[in-house]
Amino acid sequence: MIRYHIKLTKTEVEELMQVINKGSHSTQTFRAAYVLLNSDEGEYSQKVTNEQISNVLRIGMRTIDRIKKKFVEDGFEATLERRKTTRIYEPKIDGEIEAKLVSLCCSSPPTGFAKWSLRLLADKMVELKYVESISHVAVGKCSKKNELKPWKVKGWVIATEQSSEFVAHMERVLDVYQRPYNEHFPIICMDESPKQLIEDARISVPMKPGQEARVDYEYIRHGVANIFMASEPLRGRRLVEVTEFKTKKEWAKFIKRISDEFCPNAQKITLVMDNFKTHDPSAFYEAFEPEEAKRLWDRFEFVYTPKHGSWLNMAEIELHVLTGQCLNRHISTREKIETEVNAWQNHRNNKEATINWQFKKEDARIKLKRLYPSI
Repeated sequence: MIRYHIKLTKTEVEELMQVINKGSHSTQTFRAAYVLLNSDEGEYSQKVTNEQISNVLRIGMRTIDRIKKKFVEDGFEATLERRKTTRIYEPKIDGEIEAKLVSLCCSSPPTGFAKWSLRLLADKMVELKYVESISHVAVGKCSKKNELKPWKVKGWVIATEQSSEFVAHMERVLDVYQRPYNEHFPIICMDESPKQLIEDARISVPMKPGQEARVDYEYIRHGVANIFMASEPLRGRRLVEVTEFKTKKEWAKFIKRISDEFCPNAQKITLVMDNFKTHDPSAFYEAFEPEEAKRLWDRFEFVYTPKHGSWLNMAEIELHVLTGQCLNRHISTREKIETEVNAWQNHRNNKEATINWQFKKEDARIKLKRLYPSI
């Protein structure tokens, strides 16, 4: 039974033909145009049954009837255009709720949890009766909008607020870095870092086209080695030594190498280093005879970076490069580390890779103003 009869004018037929043959239109508009043309019962049209339209266009009979009904009740233009929805969505999180969520993100997580998660935050919002219900997706959108990542904690060396001791040592180091190069008065930065001795428990799978190299998670630990690093940033030289321990005696012996091997012709060596308890002139007297200890002490001017300010030591940059280029892998013996480190040291020294330090005292007084005591 035919419920709706379609009779198109000549103008409407021409417009429908243009929709089919020209321009870019939505799928709904194309489908409506085909149904109307094939359902036309005008004088010069060839009537097609709903069953035939359904088979050709592969659409249901109810869809065909819906298009015909729209044409009869709403007219030609309304049938070709998708009706715009006027549905209004009420926001789940308004300004007040958002402020409470931000405050909750910045608070400590509940007992039993190390960090906030999106689902934990959503549950807590309901528990505190801020909202009747809320999904973790909505919480995630709000967190992203406010650039909050409560599930993420970044390790950082944090300086004390308004610390005269910190800024005094910092400005001393920055003044040293501004000195011009002088081969008789070199500036050496020194630091140290541990390296675990790791042996693969299973044979690794080498890389091949289309597949990365694979290393098993299981390993065998053989202790720790210590790596001393001395860097002369303005000249592009570095001296690396691998030791079994990191005591005051090992440090004193490495400083002797800096004095007699690395800078034998220097009149006075300015040594920038972290304020560790082993970095003390008394170490010379524990490792050498008094005459030798006094000679070494007189060769150096010690400049210490402030506590929680190890980033001011340029030797850290060299250690970072050493780790990334050479030591970021499993190495099982100290002898192997020594071989690899010496090869890296020779390569980098031959390139004369320098460090272009840009941070100055004037920059610190602006960017780190919060660290300076208020007068």
